[in-house]
Formats: sequence, structure tokens, C-alpha cells
Amino acid sequence: MLRIDHLTKIYGDKKAVDDLSLHIRPGEIYGFIGHNGAGKTTTLKSCCGILQYDSGEITVDGISMKRDPIACKRKIAYIPDNPDLYEFMTGIQFLNFVADIFSVSAADRKSRIEKYAGLFEITGDLNQPISAYSHGMKQKLAIISALLHEPKLIMMDEPFVGLDPKASHLLKEMMKDMCAKGCAIFFSTHVLEVAEKLCDKVAIIKGGKLIRSGTMEEVKGDTSLEDVFLELEEA
Repeated sequence: MLRIDHLTKIYGDKKAVDDLSLHIRPGEIYGFIGHNGAGKTTTLKSCCGILQYDSGEITVDGISMKRDPIACKRKIAYIPDNPDLYEFMTGIQFLNFVADIFSVSAADRKSRIEKYAGLFEITGDLNQPISAYSHGMKQKLAIISALLHEPKLIMMDEPFVGLDPKASHLLKEMMKDMCAKGCAIFFSTHVLEVAEKLCDKVAIIKGGKLIRSGTMEEVKGDTSLEDVFLELEEA
């Protein structure tokens, strides 16, 4: 579903991402691990077409992000770590705006908004301006907006930051359910215990370079993901 081949992104004289290659298949929850500044966010933003990259190729469902970014973006959703929403809108206005962009029918958007707003317990807040939302509420709204067009690939940057324990649990269950239906999920996280329990595969990046990837069992072996990560970070 998502293929990253020899991705390189340079800022000045620094390679933020250095010859990175990964393949995320349909039905997989793929964790992306690394310290602050390792290149995780740059990679995710490159994969969803926000950042231009210097070399390499990114394809979504066989479509090149460079050659046909609009076709790629129709198939994906991206949830940043700090949602930058249109705060002059109400929650429902924002959701309808996103649904319009993706040409979601009136019936489908109504049922999906009702479903997800109910699950995340923000139905009563949808008529309030987003400027009045807490960070956690904005995160919930961003998640709901990302699901309205039923993307085939979801990319998330630290998706559990700002969510309360109940919402975090709900998101994990939703991720499992979506992947069971053939969706692919690629997300970064610092919460290694969550990654270890949730992910089918994991990649560890350091200084822009991929240093370990594979199934969770292949990467961590008989130890924990935290132990492997700390050992590789110190190497």
C-alpha cells in the first residue's frame, strides 16, 4: 500500500532522511520509532505529499506521489501530532468541509460523523467553535475528519499524545478494526509499550537512517522493544 524507496530529504547540509526504504502492506499496523529529530515527521510528511523530497520514490497503492499527488491523497489520511485546524469554524463545519474535499456523500458523512463523534464523545461539542476546544478535543476532531472518506492508508504522527486513556484505547481498537478490513496504518510513537502490543511490524530510525526493521518478533527477539531501542540508540 505504501512503498518508500531510497527516500532522501536534505535541509541545508543535513540529511534529515537518508536513503530510507520501507514497505507497508494492506492490513499492517507499522510502527515508526526514533528519538526527537531522527527523521520520523519528515518521512511522514514526505509520504503524504506535504514535503517535497530530494531523491527516491514514494508510491501509494502503486501510484507515484511525485507524478500524481492528488490521486495518492485521495487514498490517504494524515493526522499530525499537533492538529492545525481552522479555529474560526465549528467542529461540524470543519468535518463537512473535509467531507466536501473528498466528495463524501451527504448520507455517508452524516452516518460516519454520528458514529465517530459518538464514539469519541464529542457530539455535543460539534456546534462549538474549534477555538474553544482543548488539545485532546482537537485531536479527536482531526481523527474523525481523517476517517470520513474511508482511506486505504492512514499515517499518524504521535496519535496518542493529548488523548485521554479511554480515547487512546478506542483509537487502538479502531486501528485494529480498520487493518482487519484491509487498511494500512503507518504511525510514529514514543510510547514503546503501545507499539510493542499494537504493531505487526516496526522500523527504528536514527539520524535519518533506518537501523532496524521487520516484524515485532524479528526486531525485539526475546527482549522488549524498549531494550532494543535503547541499545540501538547507544550504539
